[in-house]
Amino acid sequence: MNSILKLVVPCRVVRHIQQNILGSFSKILQPTPTRVLCVSARTMAQRSITSFFKVSPPKPVDKETKVEDEDIKVDDDKVGSPVKNGKTKPATKRARLESSESDTSPKKKTKSPSVSSDKKKKIKRQRIESSDSEADIAPNSESPISEEKAAASPSPEHMSAASPSPSPEKKPVIKVEKTKSPKTYASPKSKQKKPLTELNSIKKSLSPKKIKKEVVEDSKKENKKQDKVVKSANKSFEKAKDVKSEAKDLVPEVEYNPAKAKYHPIEDACWRTGQEVPYLALARTLELIEGTSARLKMIEILANYLRSVIVLTPEDLLPSVYMCLNQLAPSYESLELGIAETYLMKAIGQCTGRTLAQVRSAAQKCGDLGQVAEQARATQRTMFAPPPLTMRKVFAALKEIANMTGTASVNKKINKIQSLYVACRHSEARYLIRSLEGKLRIGLAEQSVLAALALATAATPPPHDAAAPLLDASKTMSPENFKARVDEHSLIIKTTYCECPSYDRIIPVLLTHGVAALPQHCRLTPGVPLKPMLAHPTKQVTHVFDRFEKEQFTCEWKYDGERAQIHVPGTDKPDFEHAAIFSRNQENNTSKYPDVLRRLPALLKDSVTSCVLDCEAVAYDTTTKQILPFQILSTRKRKDANEADIKVQVCVFIFDLLYLNGHALVRRPLLERRAALRDHLNEKEGEWQFATSKDCSTVEEVEQFMEEAMRGSCEGLMVKALSGDHARYDIARRSHNWLKLKKDYLEGVGDTLDVVVLGAYLGRGKRAGLYGGFLLACYDPTAEEFQTLCKIGTGFSDESLQTFTDTLKQHVIDAPRNYYRYDASHAPDVWFSARCVWEVRCADLSLSPAHRAAIGLVHSDKGISLRFPRFVRERTDKAPEQATSAQQIADLYLAQDTVKNSAAAAPNVDDFY
Repeated sequence: MNSILKLVVPCRVVRHIQQNILGSFSKILQPTPTRVLCVSARTMAQRSITSFFKVSPPKPVDKETKVEDEDIKVDDDKVGSPVKNGKTKPATKRARLESSESDTSPKKKTKSPSVSSDKKKKIKRQRIESSDSEADIAPNSESPISEEKAAASPSPEHMSAASPSPSPEKKPVIKVEKTKSPKTYASPKSKQKKPLTELNSIKKSLSPKKIKKEVVEDSKKENKKQDKVVKSANKSFEKAKDVKSEAKDLVPEVEYNPAKAKYHPIEDACWRTGQEVPYLALARTLELIEGTSARLKMIEILANYLRSVIVLTPEDLLPSVYMCLNQLAPSYESLELGIAETYLMKAIGQCTGRTLAQVRSAAQKCGDLGQVAEQARATQRTMFAPPPLTMRKVFAALKEIANMTGTASVNKKINKIQSLYVACRHSEARYLIRSLEGKLRIGLAEQSVLAALALATAATPPPHDAAAPLLDASKTMSPENFKARVDEHSLIIKTTYCECPSYDRIIPVLLTHGVAALPQHCRLTPGVPLKPMLAHPTKQVTHVFDRFEKEQFTCEWKYDGERAQIHVPGTDKPDFEHAAIFSRNQENNTSKYPDVLRRLPALLKDSVTSCVLDCEAVAYDTTTKQILPFQILSTRKRKDANEADIKVQVCVFIFDLLYLNGHALVRRPLLERRAALRDHLNEKEGEWQFATSKDCSTVEEVEQFMEEAMRGSCEGLMVKALSGDHARYDIARRSHNWLKLKKDYLEGVGDTLDVVVLGAYLGRGKRAGLYGGFLLACYDPTAEEFQTLCKIGTGFSDESLQTFTDTLKQHVIDAPRNYYRYDASHAPDVWFSARCVWEVRCADLSLSPAHRAAIGLVHSDKGISLRFPRFVRERTDKAPEQATSAQQIADLYLAQDTVKNSAAAAPNVDDFY
């Protein structure tokens, strides 16, 4: 018994001492329970933490021993009796609030409640400083106060900013960051006791001064971050404001108006510097031009558009010029779209949900497939609008369509057309379809485009200074000086284009070096055909002497063949592999004359390295040494001819030399050109011959030489100035320095006319089942329309009528085109598309109230018609647009003696054709 007491008494003493010591530490480290709740509730703001430490600062650690007894008493009062009836007394609700575990474990019943409470408080304090959520402190607590604490727990950002993590060493405060993975907790058994030194370090780390300093620093950093965010937001707002104001200043594409008075090339444009020109801008320009009848106003509208292109997007100037001319490349490249009208109707119908019959019916009623396409597109709605069309994109797409070849090329072309068509807005569809048809029909001829380009470059000259471009030179000049400048630019541009008809070469030079530098950079070059010089007709020999009074002239036989311009490039020697033959329309006929190319080496002498020849290809009978009619020449295959299959032989008659060994001769007189021609070329009968010529000085000599030409199977004579200023080669001009004199001209009208067949009248009697008569028209390039001239029914054989009936049936249309100008009283039974060109002769010309040829040029309300017209031949070498113009019809009418005697004679003015 004594031995048992000896063991029990020391254990009680030790236990009592242990309770007192641990209780003292608990008192120091733990504030009152109410204050713990306050800390938990106020940690949601940094100011609450600072104020808490100001109100109840913790006691220093070095005073622990002085208050040891009081701590023990207070701790005993709070925790309660350690043992009652052999069981541990459960802790109060506050004690359970402060603990993170439930006391249900049997092992814990043997422990002192104060020790257990202290342990739990230590763990709690540690977890508050390092956990992400206050709710994790006591997950098993059933107290409503515990739930309130969990609901009012601070965010991880505030916890990391206000509570430094505990550390045995004095290290910088480590902020706890959130992790994406869910937080896991160890079981109560796995929790280990923290040493007292660690608890002391926790207490030291929670000093008021340190926390206050950290809070201030964090607030400063937060303020700096907020300032940066505000500044960046302000900058973004200002930038958005500038963009909004800029967009507000930009003219809407639908409202773009180049016809505006005092047009500004930048402020009135609907695109910005460097942006691609919207296709709608060109469509709006063409729409305004189509609604204008005055030629000068049309030139002004187009010039304003070109000024904006020059200043804002000069890269789009070349596509703009080509699109206005409805071309894709220079004429000699023969790049054509090759889209039949049926395929266009099919593409429109597939895109708009219409059948081919519906589209064709609408086109027949309207007369313009472009307007039908525009109306159909306006009623169509798309879920996702495609990107807006640009000038560059449309031009590239059209070139791509033109270059498509092969068996599946038709479907590829239709698909490409559909992709463009569905992206059209407003009037874009109208002019896109017209461009694909090859007929803009807005009254804008090539000479008008060149004049507009001259006006644009005179008002806004390129190259411009990017810093201070000259936007309107007319404001710095008087009207007279500005007009003189426009005329100068127009002459330079037109002359340069005549010598080098390639906008691919002219436009880049114009933008880089200016208009004045065009003659130096764009010259006549072998391989680039120039537009030939043409002659004015005359019907009396005496007119020749009136024109060439006191001037030397020569007469040449006028051959009935096809104009041929032969180009032979080369530097040290002729390059026959790249030699080419072009027609008067700049069409490449190289594949049509393989026999002529084969004979080229025999033509040129050793002194020739390169040359350009102006010739006439004539059908020739090598057996009889006779010239054959033009109708026989027209039977040759037009393209890709095989020399072995050629039956109609050709003799080339050379009458001019335009280029020799790197030098252009067009500005030299004909006398020098003819001498050089005979010095450097070889003549061979039946293959290469010089044009038969004679220098005449009397009327008798001219009449005698003309009879010789008629016996030689020629049409008549060409009378040309031989020396002086009038003897130069006027490119692309129908000049009075060349006169053509035919035998037919001596009777009635002084010239035959090339007219277009627009319709036919059904034959009767002997001509039943055939076309008995035809409606003919001339072409007005200014208005881009065909104007009826007369009806014709004579000059046809039965065979020719049958041939024309079969041929013209392929061109039958249901209704006249909107660019046919006619009187309803002369409407034919059948309408044709303008394809066939005929040469006709007549007795004279008279004013007619029923026909519309040259209306407004001679009489305001009446046109001109032919009296007693008769068919001569079919002109397969001419396009409908190259038929006799309305202005030529007016000139022929005014040149008649009966008209000339009653009115003043018009001056002879040569202009570009």
